[in-house]
Amino acid sequence: MSYHTVTHAWERFDVVLAGADGLNAFVSVDRDGSRMEADRIMQAQHLGPLAGVPVAIKDNIATLTLPTTCASRILAGYISPFEATAVQRLRVAGAVVIGKTNMDEFAMGSSTENSAYGPTRNPIDSSRVPGGSSGGSAAAVAAGVVAIALGSETGGSVRQPAAFCGVVGIKPTYGRVSRHGLVAYASSLDNIGVFGTSVHHAALGLQTIAGHDPLDATSAHRAVPRMIPEPSDASQPLRGIVVGRPAEYFPPSLDPRIRHHCDRALDQLRALGAEVRDVSLPNTDLAIPVYYIIAPAEASSNLARFDGVRYGRRAGGEGLREMYERTRAEGFGAEVTRRILLGTYVLSAGYYDAYYRRAQAVRQRITQDFANVFTDGVHVLFTPTAPTTAFKLGGHADPYEMYLSDIFTVTANLAGIPAMSQPIGRVEGLPVGGQLMAAHFDEVIMLRVAGALERRLGAEAHQ
Repeated sequence: MSYHTVTHAWERFDVVLAGADGLNAFVSVDRDGSRMEADRIMQAQHLGPLAGVPVAIKDNIATLTLPTTCASRILAGYISPFEATAVQRLRVAGAVVIGKTNMDEFAMGSSTENSAYGPTRNPIDSSRVPGGSSGGSAAAVAAGVVAIALGSETGGSVRQPAAFCGVVGIKPTYGRVSRHGLVAYASSLDNIGVFGTSVHHAALGLQTIAGHDPLDATSAHRAVPRMIPEPSDASQPLRGIVVGRPAEYFPPSLDPRIRHHCDRALDQLRALGAEVRDVSLPNTDLAIPVYYIIAPAEASSNLARFDGVRYGRRAGGEGLREMYERTRAEGFGAEVTRRILLGTYVLSAGYYDAYYRRAQAVRQRITQDFANVFTDGVHVLFTPTAPTTAFKLGGHADPYEMYLSDIFTVTANLAGIPAMSQPIGRVEGLPVGGQLMAAHFDEVIMLRVAGALERRLGAEAHQ
């Protein structure tokens, strides 16, 4: 990959902007700066593994060269005084940041419609959402503007848009990638993840940004193994691998067309030599209520810093209290406000034990479900990524209906395990994602299975 990749990125960007229904995938771009950076990199004596490769960064990941607004009015124009460790590692590898991508405000949403910059559209069908909250990054990759993009995950915000847009999205083990420079939503759930046009590209991005960081207290002291899956000449490259099929992720209500593509993918895994075993994760049905207690509770605490005093938007008012109230009322959108209120409620006196403490206890039960399966000989789990394909813009006006979009993804965040989505087929032209999950720090096995399945499905992954 070379400087011409950056040129191609801007050509593709211009094509996307020229479309009758612009995708609105980017909230800020650095056309001149990225070209200069690409020139400098390609003239260097030693080239990194991503030399000259254009990348896009979700707008809640801090950069020095472009604003970091979290797609919120309260941070309009804000430029961070430091850069996220993940972005720094991409730059060291030679990557060129071309822009920041649109998102649900403060990563709170599943459609990228909750943005102060307006919704992002799905490149496959511009009348539909790209998923969220990292919809801009997924759309940028799906549209061919970049081959690699960073997103963030709190409850499925990389995997669900990857499924909706027909690309690969990886959420690493909690602690595998530094969160330094990621604007906090729910600190015990947040991860920086990677989008790619293929398993190889996504794995290359993850390989680049992974590793311990002393600036993040939750960063794991673990060596980073080679994650990029190697093609195998063996006729059954997955012989000895056990793939679990959790019954709870294949309910009778699952769209039969999505079930068909999942069954076909499982058949291909068997053909590759893997054993497919039915398993159970009995506390799965508690994941959504648990998530929507823990995540808003942590958000209400984390977002208290946006008060109009230290940085960001400041509204006028008679005295400190009025200024504080007006700043937050004018700066936060409806979904962010809803989650702050919900989180403040469950943490309040008299309700903490009834809600937050009990949710944490159930979270441990969900985590133990995964541990039981993985210690019983299962290497990876395979499920649908989402219960539907990409829905129409404005199609999920009911917040609860929107929250159910993440029903198959939030468990991995609650348990802290690695998970990913890859294309496995299409329904009426819209992509279907298959999800793989593995034990803590077993990204290598997960990516090995994903790479083998991707090669086996070939063009069928997009049919």
